[in-house]
Amino acid sequence: MLDPDIIRIKTDFVKESIAKKGTDVSIIDKFLKVDNKRKELVKEVDTLRHDRKVLSEEIRKKIAVKENTEEIKEKVREIGSNIKEKDKILNDLNKQFTDLSLRIPNIPHHSVPYGKNETENTVIKRWGEIRDFDFEPKPHWETAENLGIIDFQRGVKISGARFYVLKGMGAKLERALISWMIDLHVEKHGYKEIFPPFLVNRTSMTGTGQLPKFEDDLYHCEKDDLFLNPTAEVPLTNLRRDEILNEEDLPIKYVAYAASFRREAGAAGKDTRGIIRVHQFNKVEMVMFVKPEESYNYLEELIDNAEDVLRLLNIPHQLKKMCTGDLGFAAAIKFDPEAYFPSQDKYVEISSCSNFESFQARRANIRFRTKDGKLKYVHTLNGSGLAVSRTMAAILENYQQKDGTVLIPKVLQKYTGTDRITPEI
Repeated sequence: MLDPDIIRIKTDFVKESIAKKGTDVSIIDKFLKVDNKRKELVKEVDTLRHDRKVLSEEIRKKIAVKENTEEIKEKVREIGSNIKEKDKILNDLNKQFTDLSLRIPNIPHHSVPYGKNETENTVIKRWGEIRDFDFEPKPHWETAENLGIIDFQRGVKISGARFYVLKGMGAKLERALISWMIDLHVEKHGYKEIFPPFLVNRTSMTGTGQLPKFEDDLYHCEKDDLFLNPTAEVPLTNLRRDEILNEEDLPIKYVAYAASFRREAGAAGKDTRGIIRVHQFNKVEMVMFVKPEESYNYLEELIDNAEDVLRLLNIPHQLKKMCTGDLGFAAAIKFDPEAYFPSQDKYVEISSCSNFESFQARRANIRFRTKDGKLKYVHTLNGSGLAVSRTMAAILENYQQKDGTVLIPKVLQKYTGTDRITPEI
């Protein structure tokens, strides 16, 4: 969440900033209205408590000299009743204050370009040589079905639309990608591996910004009030919720594999074929806790770690900077590495790398103690390293051969035990 003082002091700046994200700025007016009522009521209650304390002291003095105290006691009872009523109102105002605070998005970094939607994002750079096919490249789902390594029909039979089953080398390639990505980030990039729960509680979802705004997009287990993990960013960030870290321990870098689950409620009609936009998918996720003054240097490192996966797989890709209208609720800045898909002759998002600055840390209460003893909020960063299912799709498209087989990238061959996927029965 934002620092409330920023909203109070720089109201016009905050309104202008969140308007660039497409947010209705009336939420700021509602916040300030509740905030003012809340502060006025706190003063009233404090005054009443002070008056009650003075009267209580007067009662003790009168009792000491055996004077009648009934009239003063009645005043104390009236004040107590008044405090009780105002406390109920204050409790409701505090709930409104918290709810509104949690619904105000993060402010975009000053370098984020203004834009209304994804069509106005900016390509920063491109890497790799696009392969010149001597045949018409097939989409990944067609190649996978022809090889017998994926079954869409049985996925639908088991679970419904936008689910699928991987078979044989399809399952092995997915598993190989997960293991290789984790090993790469641990051994080369210096992350600590975590294997987190796939179910997370409401407090965890609130800490990273999925709740309360995006509850309709999440899979919710109502009986236990637990949510299926939408991304490992949630459990990884919440590992340090309500903790005070030591400055000398920063940066802290975690990487994890997790199955991820999303309703994709707002994605009707988008990428309905294949395994690009589905309800259950695998991701390898990177999270960093860093000092505020170093967070943008570490953002560059995070992006490079994600791109390194694509470079080592030799998959052509580009890096795109998100405009304000496509930035997302919690991010201050976001870059998307996108892999090239030859069947569509376009680049497809395969990772998102974000700096949330102190936004998530304030929600999750993650601070660090400086060497001179001061407490500050950390900055949190997050990036996919990578979305595994989309990476598999990119391999199936970029490494397909004229005879219908698919070559395995060299870095994966020791994990798959073969250099080629051939048709399976």
